[in-house]
Amino acid sequence: MRILVTGSSGWLGQTLVPRLQRDGHAVFGLDPEPGPTTAIVGSVVDRALVGRLMREQGIEAVVHAAARHKPHIETHGNSEFVAVNVQGTLNLLEEAVAPGSRVDRFIFTSTTSLMISRRIRDGKAGGAKEAMWIDETLSPLEPRNIYGVTKRAAEELCRLFNHLHRLPILILRTSRFFPEADDMAHAIAQSDENTKANEYLFRRLTVEDAAESHVVALAKAKEVGFDTFIISSMTPFSPADCRELLVDAPSVVARYFPDFRGLYERRAWTMFDSIDRVYDAGKARRKLGFVCRTGFREVLESLA
Repeated sequence: MRILVTGSSGWLGQTLVPRLQRDGHAVFGLDPEPGPTTAIVGSVVDRALVGRLMREQGIEAVVHAAARHKPHIETHGNSEFVAVNVQGTLNLLEEAVAPGSRVDRFIFTSTTSLMISRRIRDGKAGGAKEAMWIDETLSPLEPRNIYGVTKRAAEELCRLFNHLHRLPILILRTSRFFPEADDMAHAIAQSDENTKANEYLFRRLTVEDAAESHVVALAKAKEVGFDTFIISSMTPFSPADCRELLVDAPSVVARYFPDFRGLYERRAWTMFDSIDRVYDAGKARRKLGFVCRTGFREVLESLA
Protein backbone atom coordinates (compact mmCIF):
# COMPACT_ATOMS: atom_id res chain seq x y z
CA MET A 1 0.00 0.00 0.00
CA ARG A 2 0.87 3.65 -0.34
CA ILE A 3 0.49 4.96 3.19
CA LEU A 4 0.52 8.49 4.59
CA VAL A 5 1.80 8.58 8.18
CA THR A 6 1.32 11.90 9.98
CA GLY A 7 3.49 12.72 12.97
CA SER A 8 6.28 10.73 11.34
CA SER A 9 9.07 12.47 13.25
CA GLY A 10 7.45 11.70 16.60
CA TRP A 11 8.22 8.84 18.97
CA LEU A 12 5.62 6.54 17.38
CA GLY A 13 6.31 7.66 13.83
CA GLN A 14 10.03 6.93 14.09
CA THR A 15 9.16 3.31 14.87
CA LEU A 16 6.09 2.87 12.69
CA VAL A 17 7.46 4.20 9.39
CA PRO A 18 10.38 1.73 9.13
CA ARG A 19 8.12 -1.06 10.39
CA LEU A 20 5.70 -0.46 7.51
CA GLN A 21 8.56 -0.14 5.05
CA ARG A 22 9.87 -3.54 6.11
CA ASP A 23 6.54 -4.97 4.97
CA GLY A 24 7.09 -3.47 1.55
CA HIS A 25 4.72 -0.50 1.80
CA ALA A 26 5.50 2.86 0.22
CA VAL A 27 5.34 5.19 3.23
CA PHE A 28 5.12 8.97 3.09
CA GLY A 29 5.85 10.63 6.42
CA LEU A 30 4.40 14.08 7.09
CA ASP A 31 5.57 16.17 10.04
CA PRO A 32 6.41 19.83 10.80
CA GLU A 33 9.76 18.64 12.15
CA PRO A 34 12.28 17.18 9.70
CA GLY A 35 13.67 13.76 10.43
CA PRO A 36 14.88 10.54 8.81
CA THR A 37 11.34 9.08 8.79
CA THR A 38 9.73 12.24 7.39
CA ALA A 39 9.51 12.69 3.62
CA ILE A 40 7.38 15.84 3.64
CA VAL A 41 7.94 18.66 6.11
CA GLY A 42 4.58 20.26 6.76
CA SER A 43 1.49 20.27 8.94
CA VAL A 44 -1.88 18.57 8.79
CA VAL A 45 -3.32 22.05 9.40
CA ASP A 46 -2.37 22.89 5.78
CA ARG A 47 -5.25 21.30 3.91
CA ALA A 48 -3.91 22.26 0.49
CA LEU A 49 -0.69 20.40 1.27
CA VAL A 50 -2.60 17.38 2.57
CA GLY A 51 -4.79 17.24 -0.54
CA ARG A 52 -1.89 17.66 -2.93
CA LEU A 53 0.11 14.97 -1.16
CA MET A 54 -2.77 12.48 -1.26
CA ARG A 55 -3.43 13.07 -4.96
CA GLU A 56 0.14 13.23 -6.20
CA GLN A 57 1.30 10.20 -4.24
CA GLY A 58 -1.83 8.11 -4.78
CA ILE A 59 -2.27 7.57 -1.05
CA GLU A 60 -4.34 4.46 -0.25
CA ALA A 61 -4.24 4.46 3.54
CA VAL A 62 -3.78 7.09 6.25
CA VAL A 63 -2.31 6.61 9.72
CA HIS A 64 -3.00 9.83 11.59
CA ALA A 65 -0.64 9.97 14.56
CA ALA A 66 0.12 13.72 14.51
CA ALA A 67 -1.16 15.69 17.49
CA ARG A 68 -0.49 18.25 20.11
CA HIS A 69 0.01 16.12 23.20
CA LYS A 70 -0.49 16.59 26.91
CA PRO A 71 3.02 18.03 27.56
CA HIS A 72 2.23 20.79 25.05
CA ILE A 73 -0.44 22.16 27.41
CA GLU A 74 2.34 24.06 29.17
CA THR A 75 3.73 25.58 25.97
CA HIS A 76 0.83 25.94 23.52
CA GLY A 77 -2.56 27.65 23.70
CA ASN A 78 -5.94 26.00 23.35
CA SER A 79 -6.32 27.25 19.79
CA GLU A 80 -3.23 25.33 18.74
CA PHE A 81 -4.72 22.12 20.12
CA VAL A 82 -7.95 22.75 18.20
CA ALA A 83 -6.07 23.58 15.01
CA VAL A 84 -3.87 20.49 15.01
CA ASN A 85 -6.00 17.88 16.76
CA VAL A 86 -9.42 18.82 15.41
CA GLN A 87 -9.00 20.85 12.21
CA GLY A 88 -6.00 18.76 11.16
CA THR A 89 -8.03 15.57 11.55
CA LEU A 90 -10.92 17.11 9.59
CA ASN A 91 -8.55 18.11 6.78
CA LEU A 92 -7.29 14.55 6.45
CA LEU A 93 -10.77 13.04 6.53
CA GLU A 94 -12.17 15.44 3.96
CA GLU A 95 -9.30 14.84 1.57
CA ALA A 96 -9.56 11.09 2.16
CA VAL A 97 -13.16 11.10 0.85
CA ALA A 98 -12.70 13.77 -1.82
CA PRO A 99 -13.50 12.83 -5.45
CA GLY A 100 -10.64 10.88 -6.97
CA SER A 101 -9.17 9.83 -3.63
CA ARG A 102 -7.79 6.30 -3.45
CA VAL A 103 -7.88 6.15 0.37
CA ASP A 104 -9.77 3.06 1.52
CA ARG A 105 -8.79 2.92 5.21
CA PHE A 106 -7.94 5.39 7.97
CA ILE A 107 -6.26 4.68 11.32
CA PHE A 108 -6.53 7.33 14.02
CA THR A 109 -4.09 7.32 16.94
CA SER A 110 -6.08 8.41 19.96
CA THR A 111 -5.37 8.18 23.67
CA THR A 112 -6.71 6.56 26.82
CA SER A 113 -6.17 9.96 28.44
CA LEU A 114 -9.52 11.16 27.11
CA MET A 115 -11.22 8.46 29.22
CA ILE A 116 -9.88 9.88 32.50
CA SER A 117 -12.22 12.34 34.16
CA ARG A 118 -11.22 14.45 37.13
CA ARG A 119 -13.10 11.99 39.35
CA ILE A 120 -11.09 9.02 38.08
CA ARG A 121 -7.87 11.03 38.27
CA ASP A 122 -8.47 11.85 41.94
CA GLY A 123 -8.99 8.16 42.75
CA LYS A 124 -8.80 7.28 46.43
CA ALA A 125 -8.22 10.91 47.39
CA GLY A 126 -11.53 11.72 45.74
CA GLY A 127 -13.42 9.10 47.67
CA ALA A 128 -13.16 6.13 45.32
CA LYS A 129 -13.69 2.73 46.94
CA GLU A 130 -11.99 0.68 44.26
CA ALA A 131 -9.82 1.01 41.19
CA MET A 132 -11.65 1.96 38.01
CA TRP A 133 -11.89 -0.87 35.45
CA ILE A 134 -11.66 0.87 32.07
CA ASP A 135 -12.73 -0.64 28.78
CA GLU A 136 -14.37 0.75 25.65
CA THR A 137 -17.82 0.76 27.28
CA LEU A 138 -16.87 3.47 29.79
CA SER A 139 -19.42 6.29 29.67
CA PRO A 140 -19.82 9.19 29.86
CA LEU A 141 -16.42 10.36 28.68
CA GLU A 142 -15.42 13.55 30.46
CA PRO A 143 -11.89 14.56 29.38
CA ARG A 144 -10.22 16.73 31.98
CA ASN A 145 -7.99 18.94 29.76
CA ILE A 146 -7.77 20.47 26.27
CA TYR A 147 -5.72 17.53 25.01
CA GLY A 148 -8.42 15.03 25.90
CA VAL A 149 -11.24 17.28 24.69
CA THR A 150 -9.69 17.75 21.24
CA LYS A 151 -8.79 14.08 20.83
CA ARG A 152 -12.37 13.19 21.75
CA ALA A 153 -13.66 15.68 19.17
CA ALA A 154 -11.37 14.14 16.55
CA GLU A 155 -12.75 10.69 17.37
CA GLU A 156 -16.27 12.01 16.76
CA LEU A 157 -15.19 13.35 13.38
CA CYS A 158 -13.91 9.88 12.53
CA ARG A 159 -17.23 8.35 13.56
CA LEU A 160 -19.14 10.89 11.48
CA PHE A 161 -17.08 10.33 8.33
CA ASN A 162 -17.47 6.58 8.63
CA HIS A 163 -21.23 7.07 8.95
CA LEU A 164 -21.49 9.51 6.05
CA HIS A 165 -18.95 8.04 3.65
CA ARG A 166 -18.45 4.44 4.82
CA LEU A 167 -14.71 5.06 5.04
CA PRO A 168 -13.24 2.23 7.15
CA ILE A 169 -11.78 3.88 10.27
CA LEU A 170 -10.25 2.30 13.35
CA ILE A 171 -9.52 4.40 16.44
CA LEU A 172 -6.65 3.20 18.64
CA ARG A 173 -6.68 4.61 22.15
CA THR A 174 -3.11 3.96 23.18
CA SER A 175 -1.98 4.04 26.78
CA ARG A 176 1.45 5.38 27.76
CA PHE A 177 4.43 4.52 25.61
CA PHE A 178 6.39 7.78 25.61
CA PRO A 179 9.95 7.86 27.01
CA GLU A 180 9.57 10.99 29.15
CA ALA A 181 9.43 10.71 32.92
CA ASP A 182 6.05 9.95 34.39
CA ASP A 183 3.95 12.73 35.91
CA MET A 184 1.75 10.48 38.02
CA ALA A 185 1.17 11.61 41.58
CA HIS A 186 2.44 8.26 42.83
CA ALA A 187 5.41 8.04 40.45
CA ILE A 188 8.56 6.74 42.10
CA ALA A 189 10.88 9.71 42.28
CA GLN A 190 14.03 7.65 42.70
CA SER A 191 13.54 5.60 39.53
CA ASP A 192 11.57 6.39 36.41
CA GLU A 193 12.46 2.90 35.17
CA ASN A 194 10.77 1.44 38.25
CA THR A 195 7.67 3.57 37.65
CA LYS A 196 7.37 2.48 34.03
CA ALA A 197 7.88 -1.18 34.96
CA ASN A 198 4.97 -0.98 37.41
CA GLU A 199 2.75 0.60 34.77
CA TYR A 200 2.95 -2.45 32.50
CA LEU A 201 0.48 -3.98 34.93
CA PHE A 202 -2.29 -1.56 34.05
CA ARG A 203 -1.46 1.39 31.75
CA ARG A 204 1.65 1.08 29.53
CA LEU A 205 3.02 -0.52 26.38
CA THR A 206 6.25 -0.31 24.41
CA VAL A 207 6.50 1.94 21.38
CA GLU A 208 7.22 -1.20 19.33
CA ASP A 209 3.90 -2.68 20.42
CA ALA A 210 2.15 0.62 19.71
CA ALA A 211 3.55 0.56 16.18
CA GLU A 212 2.56 -3.07 15.69
CA SER A 213 -1.02 -2.32 16.71
CA HIS A 214 -1.21 0.15 13.82
CA VAL A 215 0.13 -2.45 11.40
CA VAL A 216 -2.59 -4.87 12.52
CA ALA A 217 -5.25 -2.15 12.35
CA LEU A 218 -4.31 -1.34 8.76
CA ALA A 219 -4.77 -4.99 7.83
CA LYS A 220 -8.10 -5.31 9.66
CA ALA A 221 -9.71 -1.92 8.92
CA LYS A 222 -11.77 -2.90 5.88
CA GLU A 223 -13.01 -6.06 7.58
CA VAL A 224 -14.01 -4.27 10.80
CA GLY A 225 -15.34 -1.07 9.21
CA PHE A 226 -15.38 1.13 12.28
CA ASP A 227 -14.48 0.60 15.91
CA THR A 228 -12.52 1.90 18.87
CA PHE A 229 -9.88 -0.10 20.74
CA ILE A 230 -7.84 0.37 23.89
CA ILE A 231 -4.24 -0.52 23.09
CA SER A 232 -2.23 -1.41 26.17
CA SER A 233 -0.31 -4.33 27.61
CA MET A 234 -2.69 -7.04 28.78
CA THR A 235 -3.36 -6.65 32.47
CA PRO A 236 -3.17 -9.74 34.70
CA PHE A 237 -5.91 -8.30 36.91
CA SER A 238 -9.66 -8.80 36.81
CA PRO A 239 -12.50 -6.54 37.98
CA ALA A 240 -12.65 -8.62 41.16
CA ASP A 241 -9.23 -7.23 42.13
CA CYS A 242 -10.24 -3.57 41.91
CA ARG A 243 -11.16 -2.98 45.55
CA GLU A 244 -7.90 -4.44 46.87
CA LEU A 245 -5.82 -2.76 44.15
CA LEU A 246 -6.82 0.61 45.49
CA VAL A 247 -5.74 -0.14 49.08
CA ASP A 248 -2.98 -2.77 48.79
CA ALA A 249 -1.69 -3.16 45.25
CA PRO A 250 1.54 -5.04 46.20
CA SER A 251 -0.44 -7.92 47.69
CA VAL A 252 -2.51 -8.28 44.53
CA VAL A 253 0.57 -8.21 42.33
CA ALA A 254 2.24 -10.85 44.52
CA ARG A 255 -0.68 -13.24 43.97
CA TYR A 256 -0.14 -13.12 40.21
CA PHE A 257 3.65 -12.80 40.27
CA PRO A 258 5.08 -14.42 43.44
CA ASP A 259 8.63 -13.74 42.25
CA PHE A 260 8.20 -10.00 41.83
CA ARG A 261 9.16 -9.03 45.40
CA GLY A 262 12.55 -10.74 45.25
CA LEU A 263 13.35 -9.34 41.80
CA TYR A 264 12.35 -5.85 42.92
CA GLU A 265 14.34 -6.06 46.15
CA ARG A 266 17.53 -6.75 44.22
CA ARG A 267 17.15 -3.34 42.57
CA ALA A 268 15.68 -1.58 45.60
CA TRP A 269 12.50 -1.10 43.59
CA THR A 270 9.01 -0.71 45.00
CA MET A 271 5.48 -1.37 43.79
CA PHE A 272 2.84 1.35 43.92
CA ASP A 273 0.89 1.17 47.18
CA SER A 274 -2.30 1.90 45.25
CA ILE A 275 -3.42 1.40 41.64
CA ASP A 276 -6.42 3.58 40.80
CA ARG A 277 -7.29 2.40 37.27
CA VAL A 278 -6.81 -0.60 35.00
CA TYR A 279 -7.03 -0.51 31.21
CA ASP A 280 -8.56 -3.63 29.70
CA ALA A 281 -7.18 -4.33 26.21
CA GLY A 282 -9.24 -7.48 25.78
CA LYS A 283 -11.35 -6.13 22.92
CA ALA A 284 -8.26 -5.61 20.73
CA ARG A 285 -7.29 -9.22 21.40
CA ARG A 286 -10.76 -10.54 20.58
CA LYS A 287 -11.57 -8.44 17.53
CA LEU A 288 -8.16 -7.56 16.04
CA GLY A 289 -6.16 -10.54 17.26
CA PHE A 290 -3.65 -8.07 18.68
CA VAL A 291 -1.81 -8.58 21.97
CA CYS A 292 1.23 -6.59 23.11
CA ARG A 293 4.39 -8.67 23.17
CA THR A 294 5.71 -6.93 26.29
CA GLY A 295 3.86 -6.99 29.60
CA PHE A 296 4.77 -7.17 33.26
CA ARG A 297 5.90 -10.82 33.01
CA GLU A 298 8.40 -9.86 30.31
CA VAL A 299 9.60 -6.98 32.51
CA LEU A 300 10.26 -9.43 35.36
CA GLU A 301 12.06 -11.81 33.01
CA SER A 302 14.37 -9.01 31.95
CA LEU A 303 15.11 -8.25 35.59
CA ALA A 304 15.87 -11.91 36.24
